[in-house]
Amino acid sequence: MPEILVIDDESAIRETLKEILEYEKYTVTTAEDGTKGLALLQKGEYDAVLCDVKMPGIDGMELLDRAQALVPDVPFIMISGHGNVEMAIEATKKGAYDFITKPPDLNRLLITIRNAVDRNNLVTETKVLKRKVAKTFDIIGETPAIQKIKETIEKVAPTEARVLITGENGTGKELVCRWIHEKSTRAAMPLVEVNCASIPTELIESELFGHEKGSFTSAIKQRIGKFEQAHGGTLFLDEIGDMSMAAQAKVLRAIQEGKIARVGGDKEIKVDVRIVAATNKNLQEEIERGNFRMDLYHRLSVILIHVPTLNERTEDIALIADNFLDEICAENGIPRKSFTPDGYAAMKEVNWTGNIRELRNVVERLVILCGEQITGEDVYMYSNPAQRGSDPFGVVDNYATLQDFRDWAEKIFIERKLIQNNWNVAKTAQEIDIQRSHLYNKIEKYNLKRR
Repeated sequence: MPEILVIDDESAIRETLKEILEYEKYTVTTAEDGTKGLALLQKGEYDAVLCDVKMPGIDGMELLDRAQALVPDVPFIMISGHGNVEMAIEATKKGAYDFITKPPDLNRLLITIRNAVDRNNLVTETKVLKRKVAKTFDIIGETPAIQKIKETIEKVAPTEARVLITGENGTGKELVCRWIHEKSTRAAMPLVEVNCASIPTELIESELFGHEKGSFTSAIKQRIGKFEQAHGGTLFLDEIGDMSMAAQAKVLRAIQEGKIARVGGDKEIKVDVRIVAATNKNLQEEIERGNFRMDLYHRLSVILIHVPTLNERTEDIALIADNFLDEICAENGIPRKSFTPDGYAAMKEVNWTGNIRELRNVVERLVILCGEQITGEDVYMYSNPAQRGSDPFGVVDNYATLQDFRDWAEKIFIERKLIQNNWNVAKTAQEIDIQRSHLYNKIEKYNLKRR
């Protein structure tokens, strides 16, 4: 329930407001003066504050000033029996959400509090989303290769130069594109992404350039393509090495002329987009095989950025793993965990064929299944041992008997399924095809508990 702090030196008003708000399902804390109110603000988290203006000691206006520095996002609703327009204006200038005169109109008071609480929730949600977005855009690493990428982005982003990003799957090519867009003069306009590998060949042209109604059997209405959607912004062509030759020819024309035509249409449409492309293929080899146009390659590769694999920058693994650890613990409401020194060492030994994407998955697995300290043995057990450069049977060596190994595998399997189903035992039992009573027995046997 939303928590409201009521600060007023008149006990009758405090208690009346407390009763009314608690009846409306708010949690209410009261303070008889500004000093106590300030102390409560320092200790607790409130969704809104009702504060009297005239109080002994720290009055409402002074308290509002201090609160703006202490808890700037908490909405203050000032109340006064001596209110006038000048006082209301002054309170608003100092950051008050609203100003209400005594005796307050009950309906107006409740509507104001509800709106203030909603505003506070929106502010909080916006900050959380911004933090998530900011984390998404972080390129973490201190190795020379990563520093060079960051320096190149700083130089290239403000220009209109087309960029070709190369690197294996999961290395973070999309992240590089996002950085280029965010630091460019087009940052306020759309960043539109197209995964050329996931779209069937016969639909790629419609996806990129759009189509007119009736241009083919399933074209029941007009469609705006990705080029038009990205007008004024950036178009990210991911896995462009998988694009058909016919589509490549049209992309080349669009780049050269700054114009497109929808499938089934003859009208030329001007488009202003910056192209950033990415591929996990060697385009020079694809050109030799006849699978990629040389002229398109030269159009796209004004600036080349190669993103190294995780195995090529093992010095960054600890930094990246710590970042994922903080992020995943926060997202799941789990107390912050940490790696032991041998945990970090074990992470460096893993053969990261899936690169950053695989590392995040492994860290999430470790957060869910391990204790507060993540050891080297944990990493060895829960990363994919079959992909390690060393002995792939190391995890088996931890168990003396087949039954011990079965118990371990069964425990982590059941716990993972329970977590995925938000600990809905009935749903989990149905999903893994055992009776609910048997699942309860397994939960008790392995001492599984909801975190």
